[in-house]
Amino acid sequence: MAVYTKTSVPPGARTLPREYYTSANVFDLEGERVFSQRWLCVGREEQVPKAGDYFLANPGKESLIIVRGQDSKLRAFYNVCRHRGTRICEQDQGKFTGSIMCPYHAWTYGLDGRLMAARNMDGVADFDKSLYPLNEAALATWEGFVFINVASRPEPFEEAFAPLIGRFSKWHIGELRVAKTVTYDLKCNWKLIIQNYSECYHCPVVHPALDKLTPFDSGRNDLGEGPYLGGYMTMRTSGSRMSMSGTSPYPPIGEVAGEELDHVYYYAIFPSMLLSLEPDYVMVHRVTPVAVNRSTITCQWLFQPDTIASAGFDPSDAVDFWDMTNRQDWHVCELSQLGIESKSYTPGPYANQEGLLFQFDRFYRSVMEL
Repeated sequence: MAVYTKTSVPPGARTLPREYYTSANVFDLEGERVFSQRWLCVGREEQVPKAGDYFLANPGKESLIIVRGQDSKLRAFYNVCRHRGTRICEQDQGKFTGSIMCPYHAWTYGLDGRLMAARNMDGVADFDKSLYPLNEAALATWEGFVFINVASRPEPFEEAFAPLIGRFSKWHIGELRVAKTVTYDLKCNWKLIIQNYSECYHCPVVHPALDKLTPFDSGRNDLGEGPYLGGYMTMRTSGSRMSMSGTSPYPPIGEVAGEELDHVYYYAIFPSMLLSLEPDYVMVHRVTPVAVNRSTITCQWLFQPDTIASAGFDPSDAVDFWDMTNRQDWHVCELSQLGIESKSYTPGPYANQEGLLFQFDRFYRSVMEL
């Protein structure tokens, strides 16, 4: 059974040095040691329900084709032709009609990645089609989410995600469907987004509407160290919901019941996924670093399929609430970036409400070996 406590801040804990948010060299090193080594969430299985359906994922400098095969299996192929390296797909999503063809010289691959046809190569000495399948990256699914890993020897997903597998089973996340997607472009470092998400010390100042629903100091965590951090916050009024109206017409999802109906759970999944579990829906943020001072965020709201199909379904009460809250967060994250870029910035002390930030920094530095 999970034990929830307040994550403490040790004496002398300080924020990260300036260069961690401003140095292009550090950003490049993160690409090598973090984003090229860890499991990254890139979408939902529902995006590719049938054979031939695909979408592109772009971790770092790579481009991957996430495609459903004729055998119903999901695979992640590098978006690179084995002939002369041409990028094969340009559209972010679509459907292949039985094969994947390079637009340059029409080398053609099956949905399982094998090379099926290579024009005018029959007379080339020692050419063997079986030696030139599309290169494949590791892929795993969890709770309906699709994860990829481009490491040469990725840690098995079941081992990496052991602390999370089965932890959220009551929410039946794998059965939920996306009702709304909003993408944001931020002028700040990706770590500021994760850190901001992981504390509510700022909530009374930045989020007055949110603070009316959940006390800023009510957070208790069951994951307080390592790559996965988070826990729950408690609603001020039993039965209220995280929405503009503070209520919801929709039933609880999955098997959520009892005191969980008055809790909202927030988890930062290193390095780029933020998972928010409400009683009646789930919200997920996927954070993509673009540059040392720029990030994009894809935010999605997931509801039960029968709720989405119900007459008059309208998620805007919840979506508008979090879109407002998100934009408040993004504004202060960008202000933080501007301030940290000043030569006057020096690491400051963490407050007692910022224990998860210290733990994030600790794990991040261990991965970066800094």
